[in-house]
Amino acid sequence: MTIYQNLIAGEWVGGEASDNISPSDTNDIVGAFSQGTAKDANQAIAAAKAAFPAWSRSGIIERHSILRKAADEIIARKDELGKLLAREEGKTLPEAIAETVRAAQIFDFFAGEALRLTGEIVPSVRPGISVELTREPLGVIGIITPWNFPIAIPAWKIAPALCYGNTVVFKPAELVPGCAWAIVDILHRAGLPNGVLNLVMGSGSVVGQAMLDNPDLTGITFTGSTGTGKRVAIASIEHNRKFQLEMGGKNPMVVLDDADLDLAVEAAANSGFFSTGQRCTAASRLIVTEGIHDKFVAALTERLKRLNVDNALNRETDIGPVVDEKQLQQDLDYISLGQQEGAKLAFGGERIERQTPGFYLQPTLFTEATNQMRISREEIFGPVVNVIRVKDYAEALSVANDTPFGLSAGIATTSLKYATHFKRNSEAGMVMVNLPTAGVDFHVAFGGRKASSFGPREQGKYAAEFFTVVKTAYTQP
Repeated sequence: MTIYQNLIAGEWVGGEASDNISPSDTNDIVGAFSQGTAKDANQAIAAAKAAFPAWSRSGIIERHSILRKAADEIIARKDELGKLLAREEGKTLPEAIAETVRAAQIFDFFAGEALRLTGEIVPSVRPGISVELTREPLGVIGIITPWNFPIAIPAWKIAPALCYGNTVVFKPAELVPGCAWAIVDILHRAGLPNGVLNLVMGSGSVVGQAMLDNPDLTGITFTGSTGTGKRVAIASIEHNRKFQLEMGGKNPMVVLDDADLDLAVEAAANSGFFSTGQRCTAASRLIVTEGIHDKFVAALTERLKRLNVDNALNRETDIGPVVDEKQLQQDLDYISLGQQEGAKLAFGGERIERQTPGFYLQPTLFTEATNQMRISREEIFGPVVNVIRVKDYAEALSVANDTPFGLSAGIATTSLKYATHFKRNSEAGMVMVNLPTAGVDFHVAFGGRKASSFGPREQGKYAAEFFTVVKTAYTQP
């Protein structure tokens, strides 16, 4: 079997390898991928540091061309890369292909941004002096990404980093090295100079920790758990390093009495259960007013009965497997906890068997939940959703905001009054009206509030806030 190696200073570097196993079929080995060491991480950072002076002053046409080549190859290979993603992460094939297309769109967008770099020239308060404000690259960027979006999240971090002239050390999640390797290989062949982009696969405790400990990283952008995010922050403060964190969510979706029932049910099913519920923007708290509650629960239960849980590569599959055994056990533990807390298990909750051995879990719906239960406070990260009954809109808004997180929130209503009020008063970074809470465009800001995010927003033109620094220069002729 081919061993897929790390990329350091423009050279593919081997080492001890680990099998990448499909959660849809544990007999399917996606590939063997090298496991980096702390030494590899430090060498990658040194290579990125050495490459930074030249790349940071490279021409915008060079950056544009490389990013555009990457975008073109990703879109041309969307079916192949989508199948790889589905095999290693467990998303259904249509979802995986759609994510691959999104990655191509991100690289295409930032290829354009490379040509749209701007600054300002303004007069000083002192006559005869001009003031020039420009953005310069931050430096050597550490990128640490999660397993749930194995090609889109790396794309929306790597593309702006390179666009603005930074160099990169990239550590993907251990569970999904295949997509990471593919995207780095595409960029490497697109013409990136040696050392500009480095890939070090391996464990967070080894590779990730070495990155955090190295003072030559100028910035680090992290997406993952809240606990790990806090460790990233502490380590970064010690080195006076700029950091950006995207972490957990316990996202609410409010359903009011006046909602279109069919629309609300479909938005809730998509929000809570598609991608196996393994999205940081998934709505795991459905906050439903009492006038529509019983009809909504009945209709959503019927919708869940029609969802087909199976191998991610099967065309008829609606929901793929949980990503691995550890995550599946965590989901099952929370399901047991919910029952102990007094919530009613209205549907699902069982591990199921399919033709291929994998980590399959029924979509799980709790009713009679309260917002004080642990299943309503803590991120489960699986196809497990709670329904919380409330009296009216005022109580729904209060419950929706009563969470330590603040990533995404949604409301289903036909009332312009309530929709407008919710958009203004929801304590979330992203708000959806009559739409799933998951699913955002590639060219606009992504990020949350409270314990969900820290630092500048990701994606779109807002990415410049993290990946660049502003320089102010004064001139007197």
